[in-house]
Amino acid sequence: MTATRPQPTTAPGARRGEQFLARLRESPPNLWYRGEQVKDVTTHPALRGGVGTLARLYDLQWERADETLYTSPTSGRKVAKSFMMPRTQAELRGVSAAMKVWHDYTRGLMGRVPDYINRAITGYAAGAAFLGDGDPRFGENAKRYYEYMRENDLCLTHTLVPPQANRAVNSARQADPYLSARIKEETDAGIVIRGCRMLATLPMSDELMVFPSTVLKSPEEDAPYAFGFCIANNTPGLRFICRESVDYGRTHFDHPLGSRFEEMDAVVVFDDVFVPWESVFLYRDVIKCNQAYARTGALAHMTHQVVVKNIAKSEFILGLASLLVNSIGAEVFQHIHEKLAELWVNLETMKAFLRAAEADAALDEWGVMRPAWNPLDAARNLFPRLYPRMVEIIQQIGASGLVAMPTQQDVTGPLVEDIKKYYQAARADAFDRIPLFRLAWDTAMSAFGSRQVLYERFFFGDPVRMAGALVSGHNDQIKEYAARVMDLVKEGRDEAFADAAKSS
Repeated sequence: MTATRPQPTTAPGARRGEQFLARLRESPPNLWYRGEQVKDVTTHPALRGGVGTLARLYDLQWERADETLYTSPTSGRKVAKSFMMPRTQAELRGVSAAMKVWHDYTRGLMGRVPDYINRAITGYAAGAAFLGDGDPRFGENAKRYYEYMRENDLCLTHTLVPPQANRAVNSARQADPYLSARIKEETDAGIVIRGCRMLATLPMSDELMVFPSTVLKSPEEDAPYAFGFCIANNTPGLRFICRESVDYGRTHFDHPLGSRFEEMDAVVVFDDVFVPWESVFLYRDVIKCNQAYARTGALAHMTHQVVVKNIAKSEFILGLASLLVNSIGAEVFQHIHEKLAELWVNLETMKAFLRAAEADAALDEWGVMRPAWNPLDAARNLFPRLYPRMVEIIQQIGASGLVAMPTQQDVTGPLVEDIKKYYQAARADAFDRIPLFRLAWDTAMSAFGSRQVLYERFFFGDPVRMAGALVSGHNDQIKEYAARVMDLVKEGRDEAFADAAKSS
């Protein structure tokens, strides 16, 4: 059995919110939550808040169409600019401006909204020649799927990481070789996948992009785990096991972030899932799988999106901290100035990385304007260290006020006069201070806020492994600077020996 993709007679181009919701109802992803299959993700209490926000984003792209849409080169319809293959620096800046519209709305708190995978599949399609080197089908598959995804404005989740079991050995040497998703068999029509993958964020979506692992070592032993493909989320045998939601069904007053921006995370189970050849981009080629992100440009374009998200998130944290300080009259303290300055520097650092990446962008081997990698690589290694500290600053400014805020029921209940009197602030009455501090609590203290910190710590994977990859990838640059220093050392040494020779 194959994926049951709806095939519209006419591709709609850029979607609106109701079209997104309708497709989820017509072709629901196979999600499981707390032991039960989710029948309708658009109404399920644990998911509907995030789904509603996604629908709002699709409407927003039409409300800001001049910034977020462009004309499809094939259909002539308006499509999302996050699918654009930029050919100039101006077009590249237009892509980031379009993405910023969405991330301003989510305050950077939904890192896996559709533009993330839009940029990934755009990179894969741009680098189709690399994917097709050896088997032309795979390159053609990537180009064809990119156009299908763009013209239907699909929403994708993705999965990459093998499950956490025995971290000391690779997937092939686990107690069960089918613990991590692997190829079970190959047929004339396609391949069969069995096992599981982590961590699919935004599973309440249309399709799944299964990324190739980037840590494959042995060309022979790891070959069954080397693949990349896209399939529909209702493909037979495909299951998403969701974590507990951080949307507890409370109001926007009580849980202002969790009720809006829960994007969910899931483990993906492949129970003998059939994947037709036309959906496959990479297959049993360890070297190519390890190189695919960088060579196609997918990694650079995805990281470009992430830095835009980081800017929106940093703006949100700085604005929130400023409001907290002003409301309680804390601006008189020097340590508060230091904290606000730290947040401002973080924001300007992310903005500088984005500007540098776009200013130094150049056409890649596929003729696509690719943002410069060095500033993007610096940004993605730095932000996982910055964000936990930014949240700590919110905790330090809010202090006990973050754990002393009443709920909506209290504010509208019989003790309202007490609340008016005892919850006021220097520059805010109780009914302004309470929702502000509840917002800060949901940012820095709640389950939603804690998940955000963990999410940012490991956004691109293990930060130690990332640092190792950074040093390896930029080793020539580091050696060049080391050589300059050595020149200075040699100059001093030579002068010393010359002086010694003269004196003797």
